[in-house]
Amino acid sequence: MSIRRLSFDEVIDRLLLLKEPFHKDYLAMYSSWYGGIITDPALMMVPVDDHMVHRGDGIFEAFKCVNWKVYGLHRHLARLERSAKASMLDLPMSRIQLEELVLCTIAAANEPDSLVKLLVSRGPGGLSANPYECPARQVYVIVSRLSLPPEEKYLEGVKLISSKVPIKQEYLANIKSCNYLPNALMKKESEDAGADFAVSIDDRGFLGEGPTENIGIITKKREFLVPRFHRVLRGTTITRLMELAQPMLASGELSDVREADITVEEAHEAAEIIMFGTTFDVLSVVDFDGRQVGEGKPGPIYRVFRELLHRDIRECREMLTPVKE
Repeated sequence: MSIRRLSFDEVIDRLLLLKEPFHKDYLAMYSSWYGGIITDPALMMVPVDDHMVHRGDGIFEAFKCVNWKVYGLHRHLARLERSAKASMLDLPMSRIQLEELVLCTIAAANEPDSLVKLLVSRGPGGLSANPYECPARQVYVIVSRLSLPPEEKYLEGVKLISSKVPIKQEYLANIKSCNYLPNALMKKESEDAGADFAVSIDDRGFLGEGPTENIGIITKKREFLVPRFHRVLRGTTITRLMELAQPMLASGELSDVREADITVEEAHEAAEIIMFGTTFDVLSVVDFDGRQVGEGKPGPIYRVFRELLHRDIRECREMLTPVKE
């Protein structure tokens, strides 16, 4: 078998001509390795010896910009700091500097609505598992188009299955690391089953989390219960919703808002099951493991939750003014 050795110029020429259908959604990328922002998707690359690539040794956050408003940025940066501490990865710059990088990259993307991923890696410098091979940590910011589920998913509800992929250990579950193999397998599991989401189940039979989502239930006693955060990632959307839902206790719409151990059987009998995520906000589960949830359609608490989050996003104070050329 004969394989050509490519020259430097041949590789660059190949990159400049490389156009894939999904590239249209990639708007801008900041790379500390490059030392700036690029907007050509063909050049949005990470060194293969970056330990984030071959060991999953990095952390990240994903958040969205809606009508030039970056929602929950401070919450995401605070969680990034917690993930960095837990993974013994010192951030290479201050929170203010990270925020400035994010806002500048969003401005370069020049789209009012976008999804932003901020990644911090151990950095390039070797191909073993030894983190001390890496002389410098790296920061990458990727801005892509915001893609939402079809409107019928919000109006008609979604399907959920119990996952067979083992749940992450508590220590790892609370780090938003770039090692997302279990999450990817759960997503494949749901896609293969014709479902929208899968939810992990721990060794005691309690609900965990989705591949990139949190889950909560509304009991017939109007309790809003979420799986305990010691064994799942503390999601920014669901924790914000738990704050926004507090007035519903006084109005009687809810009788309780708390973390709890939730069995699969309790979820099957719930009045409502709701998924929470950065991109889509909230979605109502109407089918769990082939069983109808509640009345088989999105319920009243889900509708209130959706409006609460939409209002919170509209009133967001973290503004970005786009850079005009």
